Amino acid sequence: MLAKKGSEIIFMGSLSECKGCKVKNICFHLDAGRHYRILGVRDVKHECDVFEDGVKVVEIEKIPFEAVMDKKKAIEGSTITFELPGCRERGCEHYLLCHPPGLTKKSKMKLMSCLEEVKCMVGSNRIKVTIE
Repeated sequence: MLAKKGSEIIFMGSLSECKGCKVKNICFHLDAGRHYRILGVRDVKHECDVFEDGVKVVEIEKIPFEAVMDKKKAIEGSTITFELPGCRERGCEHYLLCHPPGLTKKSKMKLMSCLEEVKCMVGSNRIKVTIE
């Protein structure tokens, strides 16, 4: 089984293989792009067309994570629509914070806190934030 207590996951969204699954609503009530921590794994096992060994129900919680965004739009406590930058500087030390895995340009997040400004390779005014 892949699910282990204490593991962190990023829900990437639904898969086409899951359309006919009788328990798909258990999986797909999560928000795409969100980070979750597994608090517990239940013993009940379900058949799954994606995972050969089947799946188990898990107890989860949303967890905050860091990202980098436009400083002008960074207001603590606000709900934001995360915007991916136009930059494609893959060699930048902040690339994964500017392009967090799982997030799309339509991902709505709560901005928990503003951290420090970051130096942008293309000169944009960017700040590291914690979002949930």
